[in-house]
Order: sequence, then C-alpha cells, then structure tokens
Amino acid sequence: MADIAAAEGAAAPGEAEGAAEGDSGKPKGLKRFLSRKMLTIVGVALVLLVGGGGGAYMTGFIGGSAEEGLPPQKPAVFYDLPSMTVNLNSADKRAQYLKITISLELGEKTTAHEVEPYLPRILDAFQVYLREMRTTDLQGSAGVYRLKEDLQRRINAAIYPATVTNVLFKEILIQ
Repeated sequence: MADIAAAEGAAAPGEAEGAAEGDSGKPKGLKRFLSRKMLTIVGVALVLLVGGGGGAYMTGFIGGSAEEGLPPQKPAVFYDLPSMTVNLNSADKRAQYLKITISLELGEKTTAHEVEPYLPRILDAFQVYLREMRTTDLQGSAGVYRLKEDLQRRINAAIYPATVTNVLFKEILIQ
C-alpha cells in the first residue's frame, strides 16, 4: 500500500512541474494522439500531392506532352478488297459458307496502284486458303487472329516487294 501511495505521490509532483513549465495543461496521451494524427494527415496530403502531380505530368496536363519524343504519325493508306464468299471444308459434308470483307493497310512505301495489278493473285491465294478452313478453325478470337496473320503472310508473298502492314476485317459471317 505504501508503494502505491509513493508512486501516486511521485507522479503528482511531476505533472504539476510539467504544467508549471509552460505546458498547455493537456495530458501527454492527448499530445501524443494529436501528433500522430497530424503526422497521418501530413503523410496523406504528401502522398496525394506527389501522386496527383505525377499523374498530371504523365497525362500532359503539366510539364510536357507524353508524346514529345515520338515522330508524327503518318496517315494510313487502305485498300478495300471485294467481298468474298467461300464454302468451308466440313467433315459431315454439310454446306457451310464464309462471307468475308477485308481491307488492307498498306506499308509506308506501298500504294494502291502497286497492289491493283496483283488483285487476281491475292484473291486466288485467299480463296484457296479459305476453302480449306473449317468452322472450328475460326472459333474464338484466337482463330480470327490466326486467320488474320495467315492472310497477311500470304498477301505479302503474293505482292512482294510491296508490303501490307495489317489485314483488317470489315465483315466475317459464317453460315
């Protein structure tokens, strides 16, 4: 009991001295809470400021444009092929048709006048390839992507030295 009274007596004069030294009279726990709260607020404000400024810089709102170092994009040249309808290869001998409309994106140095003389060769390469396709080959985005890559490879072989940079599908209909 005496120890408790001595501990209480020792604590009371320390608090009185702290108040006499110019403390605002707030208990130490409240000061510690306020300082933690202020640190948290300052930390959150700093993170928002740095994150927001970095985002604004990257999107080009401040500083420079994100695309400053890139060369200007050249306009693309497209060549539309006539619509094709082919019957697909099927295991059950049931008639299945593919109607496809394609646009070609030409390379930098390739013009439509260079592609036109090769049009019969292009259509023949497409017809032969498409007639051997099955509907299972065209299922899903992977099948369409494979078709796109194969057609681009075949057309570049048919019109060499001119190039096609992309094969664009306008319409794909499987019946």
